[in-house]
Amino acid sequence: QVPLVESGGGMVQPGGSLTLSCVASTPTFSRYTMAWFRQAPGMEREFVAANRRSGTNTYYADSVKGRFTMSRNNAENAVILQMNNLRPDDTAVYYCAAGSGVILSSLRSDVAYDHWGQGTQVTVSS
Repeated sequence: QVPLVESGGGMVQPGGSLTLSCVASTPTFSRYTMAWFRQAPGMEREFVAANRRSGTNTYYADSVKGRFTMSRNNAENAVILQMNNLRPDDTAVYYCAAGSGVILSSLRSDVAYDHWGQGTQVTVSS
């Protein structure tokens, strides 16, 4: 089991920004593909962004591309999700996930990930 702890959620007005952090308690952090997913009330969990082990390539959902940036710090066992120009439809519980052996074609599927954080609420409302 890889404990994942998210932080940084909250409430913000449309057009505002929030930064989410996820710290993993594992000495083999660099071996994991890390991802962010979100789940709005009554909706299925959906992919937001993912960063593979090397950290050189990051993948985004079309709905957040150009507004969200995912970064990774293997030295600190952490991933960051910088969210700008937030919209009401970004409101959801955001989850950090870690997976080993995640192939590119499965990157956007939640079933590819073995470990999940507890989630942090993001609310975008005026």
